[in-house]
Amino acid sequence: MKNIILVGMPGAGKSTAGVILAKVLGYQFIDSDLLIQKREKKLLHEIIATEGLEAFIEIENQVNASIESEDSVIATGGSVIYGKEAMEHLREIGTVIYIKLSYETLSKRLGNIKQRGVVLKKGQDLKGLYEERCPLYEEYCHYAVDAEGMDAEGLVEAIRNLIFTNQEFMV
Repeated sequence: MKNIILVGMPGAGKSTAGVILAKVLGYQFIDSDLLIQKREKKLLHEIIATEGLEAFIEIENQVNASIESEDSVIATGGSVIYGKEAMEHLREIGTVIYIKLSYETLSKRLGNIKQRGVVLKKGQDLKGLYEERCPLYEEYCHYAVDAEGMDAEGLVEAIRNLIFTNQEFMV
């Protein structure tokens, strides 16, 4: 099987479900946000604060475009979809699954979004970010999973069902 790449808004459950999914499938788990932090030796919000938004997006694009892996579940940062090279690369090395949630659910789940390293443009709020990103996730994903009302285990089960009912995963 190839890689499974999880995309979606911050708080959608990419990392939480990704760890469980990797264990269930016997895959490696890769969190691309952790790869960025390791490379830069800073937390995400520190990178944004010191380097600026555009620089962070470029760093994220470079890191994600350079991931070389097989049989891995890769959880990406929510802003990965701003990197064209990264998204094209991720689509080549695996199947991109968009974890969809309503704005209402996400706003309840997220605490301090700046502390999480969420990429917000000047004057942008979570609603604006949601409206900007959702069409991009839809554009780049191979499949979308509606995670509304699901816990992590339910989401993992929905992704597993998707994987095992679609033959291109079985490469």
